[in-house]
Amino acid sequence: MPHLIRRWGGEIKIKKKSKKEKIIELDGANMDIDLIPKKNLSWKQDKCPWNVEEGKNIHKCAVKDVSICKYFRGIIRDDAVLCAYAGKK
Repeated sequence: MPHLIRRWGGEIKIKKKSKKEKIIELDGANMDIDLIPKKNLSWKQDKCPWNVEEGKNIHKCAVKDVSICKYFRGIIRDDAVLCAYAGKK
């Protein structure tokens, strides 16, 4: 049975790993990742909950050669961002 990952705005289903496919984790990726709306994207894009709460478009998950957001928890196939932002307390 596939397991679910709860994400801001809903849930996504993660399929069982194929017995033939070996997946490894590789450390040290240097990338830019954000959920800041852009014009003319050909795919659906959620908004960063931190930016939504503050009414801004400044927070990014990762900035190449600079930083990683403290709430960033990873990427799952193909392009879903795992985020731990739970709101201001």
